[in-house]
Amino acid sequence: MCRSNQWFACKSNISPDDFFFAGLAKPGLTNNTFGATVTLATVQQIKGVNTLGVSMARVDYAPGGINPPHTHPRATEIVFVLEGELVVGFITTENKLFSKTIKKGEIFTFPRGLIHFQINNGKVPAAALAAFNSQLPGTQRVANALFASSPPVDDVVLSKSFQIGTQEVETIKSKFAPKK
Repeated sequence: MCRSNQWFACKSNISPDDFFFAGLAKPGLTNNTFGATVTLATVQQIKGVNTLGVSMARVDYAPGGINPPHTHPRATEIVFVLEGELVVGFITTENKLFSKTIKKGEIFTFPRGLIHFQINNGKVPAAALAAFNSQLPGTQRVANALFASSPPVDDVVLSKSFQIGTQEVETIKSKFAPKK
């Protein structure tokens, strides 16, 4: 049933539980910096999807909550709105923004590897299911990659790229520094 890959070995004694996950049934907490929580259902949570090329996630948003600009290097994503309304968008490699407001029951697709986002501009909570054509899509948040990498990206690279002073770079980096 399964061919081992470089990350996950196949199990020899499988059971129905290897193909089951209840983690998307309940909303995630949104009382955090972004006002949104992503609950993953990948090969790390469901061993049975190993080598099948599928996974999912549930994203819950408080009013004003955002799933900040990020990319999935190994997957295309399709989002289905369960509740509420989201402004969604992605940016092409030609720096063209494709954005739309989607409501309950509607979907939007983000091509693999492109920077994209979702935000709840509404006054009520929102929720969406995301499906991926990868067992492990990976996620890289743009701001974290630039301002919270280890070792850090040199300030001169950031200040020249964003046309801001090094003091502004340090201010931004401090917002992404791990909490002590």
